[in-house]
Amino acid sequence: MIVCIDGPAGAGKSTVARALAQRLGFRFLDTGAMYRAVALAADRRGIDWNEPGQIAALAQKLRFQFDGERLLLDGQDVSVDIRAPRITALTHYAADNPGVRRRLVELQRQIAGDDDVVAEGRDQGTVVFPQAQCKIFLTASAAERARRRLAQLQSQGAVANYDELLAEQNLRDQRDASREVGPLKPAPDAIHVLTDGLSAEEVLARLEALVHAARRRDHAPKPT
Repeated sequence: MIVCIDGPAGAGKSTVARALAQRLGFRFLDTGAMYRAVALAADRRGIDWNEPGQIAALAQKLRFQFDGERLLLDGQDVSVDIRAPRITALTHYAADNPGVRRRLVELQRQIAGDDDVVAEGRDQGTVVFPQAQCKIFLTASAAERARRRLAQLQSQGAVANYDELLAEQNLRDQRDASREVGPLKPAPDAIHVLTDGLSAEEVLARLEALVHAARRRDHAPKPT
């Protein structure tokens, strides 16, 4: 069974998708981490960000492996490095690159294989797994997402400004929605879940119920 959780940055997709996969006994596929890893690899190699062909060519050569919650890039654990603010700021060069997206979509399908998977990202239900039995579009208001990001950074001891975070987030939303390949948008059959005012456990319980309902529908006798 494939469960797709798409939505904008800051909606809490990664946290809840990882927890949902653990609760269901499914594998978790963090597709955003893969785009971050391409950006990290390009940054380390000093590739010119104005040369999309070079970035796409690099993506063709990289090896990705998920080991539990760790992402191995060419055998090296980059789970922490890909979350650095610099890589966050550079990831759009990979995510907006049609050649990179084609390659990573292909890899994401290979990684999922025939397993039960919770896949999180921007285009999982629309591009990568359009046949998924359960598609969820997880979102929150722009103000709520910026507040969460501010609280997260402050908990890590970082100095951050709410207005700046909101502006950066709005720019990222615009980029995600307007990219030529794999734009952020809900699948026609996705169920929208707004998380404003909900605790992480409440969101998780709601998503788990949606997955179980989808599974019941999938196993219901078909009319003859």
